[in-house]
Amino acid sequence: MNYQDIQQWVQLNPVFAPWVVGTVMVLAGIVLYLVVRFVIARSLFYLANRTANKYDDIIVAKLRPYRFAWIAPLLVIYYFAGLLPNSADLIRDIILFLIAWLVIITLNSLLNGVNAIYEASSFYRGDSIQVYIDLIKILLVLVGIVLSVSWFTGKSPLVLLSGLGALMAVLLLIFHDTILSFVAGLQIQSNDLVNEGDWIEVPSYDADGEILNISLHSVKVQNWDMTLTVIPTFKLVEAPFKNWRGMQEAGGRRIKRSIHVDVTSVRFCDEEMIGRLREIDLIKDYVETELAALEQWNREHHVNPRSPVNGRQITNLNAFREYVFAYLRSRADLHQDKMTLLVRQLEPGPSGLPIEVYAFTTTVDWIEYEEIQAEIFGHLVAAVPEFGLRLFQEPAGIDFQALLRSQ
Repeated sequence: MNYQDIQQWVQLNPVFAPWVVGTVMVLAGIVLYLVVRFVIARSLFYLANRTANKYDDIIVAKLRPYRFAWIAPLLVIYYFAGLLPNSADLIRDIILFLIAWLVIITLNSLLNGVNAIYEASSFYRGDSIQVYIDLIKILLVLVGIVLSVSWFTGKSPLVLLSGLGALMAVLLLIFHDTILSFVAGLQIQSNDLVNEGDWIEVPSYDADGEILNISLHSVKVQNWDMTLTVIPTFKLVEAPFKNWRGMQEAGGRRIKRSIHVDVTSVRFCDEEMIGRLREIDLIKDYVETELAALEQWNREHHVNPRSPVNGRQITNLNAFREYVFAYLRSRADLHQDKMTLLVRQLEPGPSGLPIEVYAFTTTVDWIEYEEIQAEIFGHLVAAVPEFGLRLFQEPAGIDFQALLRSQ
């Protein structure tokens, strides 16, 4: 018995034949679903798990064969819907609707798989394609909506699309943020502003941490306090932000910190101080060279030696600055030639005379960087008194108590 014979039999028995055909269709669909689910779908998982390649695992997991197996019984029902002439069109429209959305959902999952494979590949460098994937997903959903309306209204999709012109203003209003986000995503990608994995600071959103994900509508940042900040993608190109990727790629992190010297402790070096400076290995050559140069200059210019302000002299401040520079030069954990290394004297102020260290560590690791910086300034603070200098510090309550007791 072929399809035409069954159709003729249904027409001759309009009372009970539809029930028989409907029951057979449902049973056949259930059997086919079970076969696809427990044989074909499980075989896909089995084969994916047996291979060494992890990409097929991602594809199979995103495909979700168990869910996709529903298409098989739906196709059976669609094929035999003609045996029920009174409701064939409605059944087929419903089946096409279900199949279309199953396919759209599956394609969206596969797009997620494509993104996961891309991010797991060896050539991934943090350039996110999530923006483009999200846009394709939106287009797929729009296609599904147009097709669904076309099936239930009986009108051609082209007719429906031609009527969208009148709704363009409404669509622009609805998808305003989506359009802005897409344009912003293109700017981010084309100008290489940020990538996933970058450390960024966005003060206007209190964001300071690593970018976890860049999607069409949002940029997710995990802050260093383990909180999450979600920034609209189109806002990222409007708000000022700092990207620390350059520091990480350069391989050096900047130290820019000052110690403040009490200006009342700055003086010319006397014989005793010069004798102490000659005992410091890092600057003993500097002291000898500088003394010889100053003595020659003073002799050539007939400087009166009775007052130290006549001519040129070594000050404990200059000696200390030279020591700091020599100390930094002696450290292997600082860049010596590739990046700037200097010690500079800044303008005196209410908090004393700043001596600033400007250098770059050879590591970008946060913990190592802080350890290096702490070791450098711990040493310099301890070395200040050796040069007859004092650090400036605002007076505290204990200082006033000591003053009162001394009176």
